[in-house]
Amino acid sequence: MKALLASIGAAIQRARDVRADIVEVDVRQSADGVLFLCHDETLERMAGVGRPAESFTMSELKKFSLREDNGGEGRATTAEQIPTLDEALDLIRGNIFADLDLKDRGLFPQVAEAARRMGAQDYVDLKTEVAIRADLDWVAAQKIDGIAFMAMTRFTSDTVEERLALLSTIRPFMAEIRFDDLNTIAANRDRFEAANLSLWKNTLDPANSGEWNDEAALKDPDAIWGTLIRAGISCIQTDEPEALRAWLEGRKA
Repeated sequence: MKALLASIGAAIQRARDVRADIVEVDVRQSADGVLFLCHDETLERMAGVGRPAESFTMSELKKFSLREDNGGEGRATTAEQIPTLDEALDLIRGNIFADLDLKDRGLFPQVAEAARRMGAQDYVDLKTEVAIRADLDWVAAQKIDGIAFMAMTRFTSDTVEERLALLSTIRPFMAEIRFDDLNTIAANRDRFEAANLSLWKNTLDPANSGEWNDEAALKDPDAIWGTLIRAGISCIQTDEPEALRAWLEGRKA
């Protein structure tokens, strides 16, 4: 479930209410070096300000009142402010697992240090693209010991063996995947399981997910979410967590 609500506290509470396992939050760094949460490059959608969010100091960012829900022109202004990463980690710790999406992967060491300092290291992961050996070497050089790592990668029929061999060196607990064809994933399910590698698939929207998207899943959940699960995908990132949960529970009934 993506944390797009204006209030990180409200987003986390909603995720807990619908019994989501993971919430994703997006991390940036202010002009004066403070880590904060913001998905978009600018504050246009959430505060009506067209400047890049990272061009402001944290004290300046705190002066903006955020729009309700997912923002956008015409949305009412709330009393909510942009949260710092520390504020978010204080809420995440002990409550829910968080996938930290860093808009600049160079922030890996600082974010890892913040998670440890806040006692939230067991409740977060860091992720970045792993496609070639240089990516692997970069991850290995970061100071993220004790923080779970998620690899972002693409599997095709002719690269599965190569990518699994690459990932075996750093043993990520999960991979956020793209693929040429879902049959590529299904045909290699045993190999993913042998590598103890869980698979994460984004179904948020057609732009990011192609045919495997929430809009299609709401019409026929078994054809989308069910097919992904049968292929071996165990983590689905969705903006429709209530619908996914209801469908999953309906399968058990």
